[in-house]
Amino acid sequence: MNLRQLPNTITCMRLLLTLPIIWALLQGEYAWVLVLLLLAGLSDGLDGWLVRRYGWHTRLGGYLDPLADKVLMIGTYFTMAFVGLLPLWLMALVVLRDVVIMLGALLYRAVTRRLEMQPLLVSKINTFFQIVLVISVLVNAGIMPLPPLFLDALIGIVVVTTVVSGLGYVVGWTCRAITCRRAA
Repeated sequence: MNLRQLPNTITCMRLLLTLPIIWALLQGEYAWVLVLLLLAGLSDGLDGWLVRRYGWHTRLGGYLDPLADKVLMIGTYFTMAFVGLLPLWLMALVVLRDVVIMLGALLYRAVTRRLEMQPLLVSKINTFFQIVLVISVLVNAGIMPLPPLFLDALIGIVVVTTVVSGLGYVVGWTCRAITCRRAA
């Protein structure tokens, strides 16, 4: 195997971890879900470190890494809503934001003939709180009860950061597309 492809291989393994995570959620094996999510998080950090450390950037990896992250997050949120661990409306909001971002990226590419995907700071904050919420809900359901106010506050933070980051992408891409069209 070409070592330059190692980060992509790790990313593919993370993508495949989505299936056992969903299965464990459906079985109520929340401790296993936490272990699998930890492995997914470590693999995400490792593939990113390898890319930065050795310059092993690939075009495939540029698409595959965020795809793996989205599939894992959406699959986890969808399944947690299905089994009643998260409100259905919250899962719908998280998925809707990602759909809007994907459609916005496609539309931006169609208008400008290019696409620069730079995550917004608020989007990184949103992802952090989405992950903290998942972990907290799993801990609450399978390991030890957490204060309901804490979980409600996390849900509120996820709602706000999800909406703000989604709007941030829409506004940012719209302004850049208008500027690009005027310059052409």
